[in-house]
Amino acid sequence: MNTIATTIFALAILHTFLAGRIGAAAHGRPLLRFLGEVEVVFGLWAVPLIAAMTVVQGWDATDRYLTESVSYVEPLFVVVIMALTSTRPIVNLAETLLRRIAGLGGGTPGAWWLTILIVGPLLGSFITEPGAMTLSALLLARQFFDLSPSRRLAYATLGVLFVNVSIGGTLTPFAAPPVLMVARPWDWDLAFMMREFGARVLIALPLTTLAYFLIFRREFNSLAMRRSPVDVDMPAEDAAASGGLLPIPAWITAAHVLFMVWTVVNAHYPVLFLGGFLLFLGFARATAAYQSRIELKTPLLVGFFLAGLVVHGGMQGWWIGPLLGRLGEEPLFAVATVLTAFNDNALITYLATLVPDLSLALKIAVVQGAVAGGGLTVIANAPNPAGQALLSRFFDDDVRPLGLLAGAAVPTLLVIAVFRLL
Repeated sequence: MNTIATTIFALAILHTFLAGRIGAAAHGRPLLRFLGEVEVVFGLWAVPLIAAMTVVQGWDATDRYLTESVSYVEPLFVVVIMALTSTRPIVNLAETLLRRIAGLGGGTPGAWWLTILIVGPLLGSFITEPGAMTLSALLLARQFFDLSPSRRLAYATLGVLFVNVSIGGTLTPFAAPPVLMVARPWDWDLAFMMREFGARVLIALPLTTLAYFLIFRREFNSLAMRRSPVDVDMPAEDAAASGGLLPIPAWITAAHVLFMVWTVVNAHYPVLFLGGFLLFLGFARATAAYQSRIELKTPLLVGFFLAGLVVHGGMQGWWIGPLLGRLGEEPLFAVATVLTAFNDNALITYLATLVPDLSLALKIAVVQGAVAGGGLTVIANAPNPAGQALLSRFFDDDVRPLGLLAGAAVPTLLVIAVFRLL
């Protein structure tokens, strides 16, 4: 069963790399178009996995695995937090904050780019990484990608976004999925995270962003000449008001923030955060005059992606766990970084909690490696599918894995250097 499960998992990973080509070859054929949607890949390959498990072990074992061994809390949480962070009041609040910071640099495309890619991921330590990814991607779409940057700069931007979000949520023990997996078993609190990760993240995150800014500085200057004063300089709230929506009262924004706080505080308790989300949907309906349409398609697709991933990932512990347990500090860091490109980094850190008697240095190394490699592929970090879903239209609906890998290579190497040398 282990061999079958790993073979199916390898085929699913191969499918993610081919999804773009399959979608491009669809040409009106619904089945190929469906197979070309990267968000459905792991859920789709979960079907033969479940069938094989039932044949080999029987339905009772399959039922126990799916309902008792696999936790769907993270996919459910991502669906809710993505839906909340993409609402009009939250996006407007975040844009207002970032607009003031970008205004210090003249409000140019370069200033917006730096602000979103530095401040946005750092917000992930407070509103969670899925929330930070959603907000950052939405604002990048409006303030940067709408200006049609070159393909090289587009992939560089996507790469640094994924890397920065992966490390930006590690200042607290509750915001980054790979940290969430180990915080309780290893007793890592806020003080520990700030001491062991805080300074390194605050150095690495601006460094990765400034490196690409300097490389593409000439293109940023040319992008400034393409700006549309009507579309780009107008705040989102003013644009919405001109489209017929009413200005957002402060109390509605405050209510949205409280719903997000409730969701984050109760991130481990799906009954509570799902109940809060149902209440939020009623609140949004009652205040529809101030709301844009609640976007659920993208959050549900991303949640389906993650649910499929955890179903597969739970069957890979037979080889990943022993591998991690045999390594020293530097090899463990390297292996965690590489494995993260082929598994959700939260799965890597979760499996590390199953290895007995890991020293503190080894624990830190595996988490550092997991978050350092979180931008290399779409499946490396839970929020990445959300970013891809929101920005794929700027890549002709096809974010190529090798393009993303190339874009994330430089920031990943810089993060590795900061994590292991400082």
